[in-house]
Amino acid sequence: MSDSHQQRSTLTARAALASVAMAVFLLVLKIYAAIETGSVAMLGSLADTGLDLLASLVTLFAVRVAAVPADREHRFGHGKAEALGALAQIVLISISAIVIGWRAVERLLSGAATDRAEYGIAVSIVAFAATLALLAYQRSIIRRTGSVAIRTDHVHYQSDLLLNLSVIAALVLDQYLGFTGADPLFGLGIAAWLMWGAWRASSQALDQLMDREWPEEKRQRFLGLAARHPEARGIHDLRTRSSGTHDFAQFHIWIDPHMTVEAAHEVVEAIESSLAGDFPGCEVLIHLDPEGQVDHPGNVLQETDETRETIPE
Repeated sequence: MSDSHQQRSTLTARAALASVAMAVFLLVLKIYAAIETGSVAMLGSLADTGLDLLASLVTLFAVRVAAVPADREHRFGHGKAEALGALAQIVLISISAIVIGWRAVERLLSGAATDRAEYGIAVSIVAFAATLALLAYQRSIIRRTGSVAIRTDHVHYQSDLLLNLSVIAALVLDQYLGFTGADPLFGLGIAAWLMWGAWRASSQALDQLMDREWPEEKRQRFLGLAARHPEARGIHDLRTRSSGTHDFAQFHIWIDPHMTVEAAHEVVEAIESSLAGDFPGCEVLIHLDPEGQVDHPGNVLQETDETRETIPE
């Protein structure tokens, strides 16, 4: 495993462990508050934290599997374990939202009241501050690793900020301002917010599992670096994908058809070296073509307007 991959694996594992520790801490606090208040909003917050713990454990397992180096059975590594872990989190978030929504409707129909709001408010304030600290740490890890599993965990904990504020508002309105329907209504709002967050978080995980191309800005930056070598006469059939924190890119490059094999090999080595600085750990596969050659329609890699890339004059 390269140094950059080892560092990314260490950072993502630390972020996942921090999420597990935070979830355990908040779970204990919210169990006490839910028992004391009987609030459906607090119960929703408790259910969400319980699933946070499960989701964080899934994340921890996923980033550890993703960090395992490539082997004989997995020649491209295990990076997609992160995307699978993210999908598992999304399922848990959706279950949490359904349970909270069902409990809120039940409370609306029964008209039951909450009690001892001060406990729920105090716990929610502590949870809000602790979640802010965790989110700041996760953002620093995401900037350095681009981990899809940690990013999904981050989206989940972002929703916790709104959830804790909603619990505080619901308890204040319900017990101190006399609006008895506030607690279950806020519970329904929390459930809807969680479902929306799950929907948004699913897109990046599915993109990795479906081998979606890199964003256009990243592709163009890659092409610009690859085209700098003076012997490169043109680039085509660029194909890219990501798997966890690992990037893969392959492309064809036109060179002088009279160049020796040894000289052509030196060109490829130089291009790979120039790309390694800005795309550390990216696995690059370069195919050499005589200048001007266009693949025949029957070939696997066909030359089309979409796949052709040229070097700016």
